[in-house]
Parts: sequence; structure tokens; C-alpha cells
Amino acid sequence: MPIRVLVVDDSAFMRKLITEIINDDPDLEVAGYARNGQDALEKLDRLDVDVVTLDVEMPVMDGLETLKRIMETKRLPVVMLSSRTRRGSDTTIQALALGAVDFISKPSGPNSHDLEAIATEIKQKVRLAATAKVQVSEPKKKPHTEKTPILPVFERPATGAAEKLVIIGSSTGGPKALETVFTSIPPNLPAGMVVVQHMPKDFTRSFAERLNSLFPFPVKEAENGDLVENGKLLIAPGDYHLTITNDRRIKLNQDERVMFLRPAIDVTMEKLPAVYGKKIVGVILTGMGRDGAKGMAEIKKAGGLTIAQDKSTSTIYSMPRAVAEEGNADYILPLDQIGRVITELITAMR
Repeated sequence: MPIRVLVVDDSAFMRKLITEIINDDPDLEVAGYARNGQDALEKLDRLDVDVVTLDVEMPVMDGLETLKRIMETKRLPVVMLSSRTRRGSDTTIQALALGAVDFISKPSGPNSHDLEAIATEIKQKVRLAATAKVQVSEPKKKPHTEKTPILPVFERPATGAAEKLVIIGSSTGGPKALETVFTSIPPNLPAGMVVVQHMPKDFTRSFAERLNSLFPFPVKEAENGDLVENGKLLIAPGDYHLTITNDRRIKLNQDERVMFLRPAIDVTMEKLPAVYGKKIVGVILTGMGRDGAKGMAEIKKAGGLTIAQDKSTSTIYSMPRAVAEEGNADYILPLDQIGRVITELITAMR
């Protein structure tokens, strides 16, 4: 049976475009469409639906409120459609934290190249969403307001380059997973932290700013020349590969995509042992494909420590599975244990 999709968008043009794209694929079928969130919730009560495509900005009931209701009552996989504006990217990052599986940037106009690209992306992401395990968590207070007595307390480190590194790679389902991981990372961790999340350039800055607002350690989108410092988290910017030089500084490039990806996790990970030796904790979280598998193999080969997210807590168990099946995961852990284990491994590392 085809994957049945509810298309939710206040734009008649976008509803027509998305419907035509989906119905053009023999494995996909539009079960219905809705003009706003309230209309969507009513349709979901009547229709048999596998995936929802949901516009971020709508009248009557916007995308975020609609998503919350869907997560509370239906727990269906949702793919957000966002404009490439700053407001659109900020809202999309919130949606991913609430449980949306993925997002698609709307085309800027009727340009045929833009429409062809978005057609491929819509089909791929709807198919992927239909296989995703929807991860829904109860609303929590901001992590830095919660008491976490089990976490070690590190004194503020001396300024200078970090001698140890935590490198985390993630893709589909990653933004929500990363928030869970960093809830268990204390301030002043005696290691630098770098995240490579598959995400377009218009969205990584909003993602870094969200994390910076949630946690008690500094988080920023990485820039050329940034020093990798203890207790500081850097997010690889979209559309740039990220490497770390011998003097522990960030170097960005726009070399060819690797497995159609830029940033690619492997590009960052594979060169780290030459800089940090065995003082690396490598982590691969939820995501489609096998980006990070080669990099984790290099980290393990150099004597570093490696963690893969387990199947039960992964939105998409593909990237971590590749690491585990190839024997390059020292630890295979549920999501809520990964941050604690990272902290323990860094603390014990000499």
C-alpha cells in the first residue's frame, strides 16, 4: 500500500505543488489536505494517514501548535515546511525539538530548478518519515534550571586549546537527540565539543542559538579560526565541511560533498586522530545513511572511545547501526545515557 500523506499549508499554490509531487510517486499518495492546523486536526480524526507535511506559518492555528497537538494525540511522523527566513528557521528548530522528524525549505519561487530539487527532497523525506520512530518527550524545564546532583562539578578551566575532544555526528532526529545528550553534560567539561549535524546553512545558526539558550555552557555556530576550548560547544555550519587544525582551530571549506552531504561527519572525524591522538570521544546519533562510519573507525583505531545510539531510541537507526555492525562502537547506548557516559569517559581520560 502507498504511504498516505496529509498536506497542510495555507498556500493554495503550495498545496497543489506538494500534492502533485507526492501523487507523482507510485509509492506515495495524498490522503487529503488542510488549510490550517485546526483543519488538519479535524482531517486527522477522519483520515487514515501515515505522514503529515506541515507548514510552519499558518493562520488560525500555526505549525508549532498543530505539531504539539499531533504529538499529544496521534504521534504521527511530521515533516515541516519552512521558509528560509530567520523567523522560519527559528520556528523550525523549535519544531524539531518538539518531535518533527525533518523539515524542507520551501522554494523561493517558481524557478524550475528549485521545484525539481524540492520535488526530490519531498519524496525522499516523506518516505524516510514513514519509517521513522517518533520520539516524543514530556515538556521539561530548561536543563540549566534543573538540579542535577549526579553530574560532576568541574572548575572553570584555564583558557587555551582543549587537549581532549568530544565529536558528535547526527542527522534525521538529531536536533532533538542532541538536546537530550547535552542535558547530562556539566559546565566546564574538560574537553572541547563539536557537533556535525546534517542541516542547511540557513538553520545551523538558529540551532546553535537555541542550544546556547538551553544549556549552561557556551554554544555557537563555528567560524574559521575559532579555538576549540574546554567546556565550549561548536556547531558545524551548514554547507561547510569542518576540520580542526593542529593548533586546535576550526577550518571550514566548501570542498565537494561527501555522500551528497556538506557538512559530512566523516570529513571532520577522519582527521581528528592526527590532532588529538586517542583523547577523543566519538559519538554517532540517529540518522539515515552511513556518514560517520569511516570516521568512527579511525577514532577507534587510534585508541579513542566510540559511542553509538541504540536502535530503540533512534528516530532512524541507520548511521549508528553502520558503526555498531562494523564493530566500531565501544558503547551502544540509549539516548538518555549518552551524555552521562561521555562525561565519565572524558573525566577518566588521561
